[in-house]
Amino acid sequence: METKVADHVTNKKLKIINGNVDVVPVPSSLAAEPPALLHPVPPQATLGCHLARRLVQIGATDVFSVPGDFNLTLLDYLIAEPRLNLIGCCNELNAGYAADGYARAQGVGACVATFTVGGLSIINAIAGAYSENLPVICIVGGPNSNDFGTNRILHHTIGLPDFSQELRCFQTVTCHQAVVNNLENAQEQIDTAISTALKESKPVYISISCNLAGLPHPTFSHDPVPFFISPRVSNKMNLEAAVEACANFLNNAVKPVLVGGPNLRSTKSKAAFLELADASGYPIAVMPSAKGLVPEHHPRFLGTYWGAVSTSFCAEIVESADAYLFAGPIFNDYSSVGYSLLLKKEKAVIVQPDRVIVANGPAFGCVSMKDFLEAFAKRVKCNTTAFDNYKRIYVPSGEPRACEPGEPLRVNVLFKHIQGLLSDKTAVIAETGDSWFNCQKLRLPEGCGYEFQMQYGSIGWSVGATLGYAQAAKDKRIIACIGDGSFQVTAQDVSTMLRCAQNSIIFLINNGGYTIEVEIHDGPYNVIKNWNYTGLVEAIHNGQGKCWTAKVKTEEDLKSALEKAMSVKKDCLCFIEVILHKDDTSKELLEWGSRVSAANSRPPNPQ
Repeated sequence: METKVADHVTNKKLKIINGNVDVVPVPSSLAAEPPALLHPVPPQATLGCHLARRLVQIGATDVFSVPGDFNLTLLDYLIAEPRLNLIGCCNELNAGYAADGYARAQGVGACVATFTVGGLSIINAIAGAYSENLPVICIVGGPNSNDFGTNRILHHTIGLPDFSQELRCFQTVTCHQAVVNNLENAQEQIDTAISTALKESKPVYISISCNLAGLPHPTFSHDPVPFFISPRVSNKMNLEAAVEACANFLNNAVKPVLVGGPNLRSTKSKAAFLELADASGYPIAVMPSAKGLVPEHHPRFLGTYWGAVSTSFCAEIVESADAYLFAGPIFNDYSSVGYSLLLKKEKAVIVQPDRVIVANGPAFGCVSMKDFLEAFAKRVKCNTTAFDNYKRIYVPSGEPRACEPGEPLRVNVLFKHIQGLLSDKTAVIAETGDSWFNCQKLRLPEGCGYEFQMQYGSIGWSVGATLGYAQAAKDKRIIACIGDGSFQVTAQDVSTMLRCAQNSIIFLINNGGYTIEVEIHDGPYNVIKNWNYTGLVEAIHNGQGKCWTAKVKTEEDLKSALEKAMSVKKDCLCFIEVILHKDDTSKELLEWGSRVSAANSRPPNPQ
């Protein structure tokens, strides 16, 4: 085999024949040509093009951004990729929330901001994505590569010749950071960051110097080699030992139960959990942050296990069991209702993403949740005792009393009608606040999506998340339940929803303040200035795009608004402001708030 490679230093050509190298003269016409013509780098082989193609390849075909002078050239190259849609947001925080919502529906999200002023604005949303185990690619346009290592002070900084402030901030809320300020290893840095996000199911930070996006390099191939993310491999002996210990424990229990947690998503263990549920015969429940991850049409589904504010009869069955398996749980002060769950470690099998703990005793590391659930499903003995007990004590929930003509609308009547909207063509986004509790009580039909931010609980999250989720899940109509206080934080990106021609239904629940905070600790700071919310959305609409608003105060108003939203306005973004009494809350919030307040106000331990 013969291969010819040009040597531009000696004007010779190296002829490689079966590994032996001969030197032959280069024709004068060829020797006169510059090296770039001997090995031309295609014009599309630039850093910006490579990044754009990688985002398309992993499924992040919509990227949420706010332009700034350090990222403008990069945005040009993202726009130039025909398979990628760049969506401009009103602020960086909402761009991050949108990438969060997009990742929930699509599996991965991406956002772009500018150096420091943009990065430190978007970081709150990235922290939320980190807490919820969502792979979000956070890209920041960085300083010119020539400015690194100098004593220069740049704009968009805090006035010090130190460009690492933004990086240091992101180190605690991302699983990997890459500062790309040279071309030689840029491809490796970008690919490592993106693959790490997918493998760890966490956000990553990529800073790209503003003068590099348009530069070509041989490593930026026209068609990047597709990623292959190696699966987590369990230690075989540990897996077998964990399954054996769990089988000995649960197969000897009288009335075991099964509870799903939020880490079912990040470990891609939803199908394995369902396989175990079918094989075991156990009744199944979900922690509040796992709602939507387990099909609620399952014949043995109990509801949400949330301690004192659980679905009716669910906590009684779970807490009275002599054994329970929790798959992927996160126990914090909110999910434990102020640390008041009546659970005992010696009764529990806790299955975490890479670890299994049986009855507060032996712990088995290097065991993936998915592998364990699949293996245990083959060893578990069917036991329906706990579900039989549930059927004996269960009493169906009643319907809320209908409002009298002209009577002010009540929150329980509102959510009775929202329940009627749900189908496999819808998805629910629940904002932090009383919507957490009211939406938990919705029974999700098969295929209906559900999302909320339980761990981080950042008010205002749902506006950007609705934008991102709707952009990814175009086959569903999003039903967002947002409180007035939360809406005031992030309202601007209703504008972006209109630009994207989305047809979500937003229920703006106007009860005059931060109701969830009132029930934890009341004070004048929980009362907010009332806005004309429908008027605000009409002003944002400004005759551009499809938008319809309604203000409802009675059940008759609500029925009329919903009929329009589901028929003649089905292609519009529908914004329905619901006027409720400031003290009209779910009974669950009243109970939860008092317990969380007690946990927050515990006195210091004696020193």
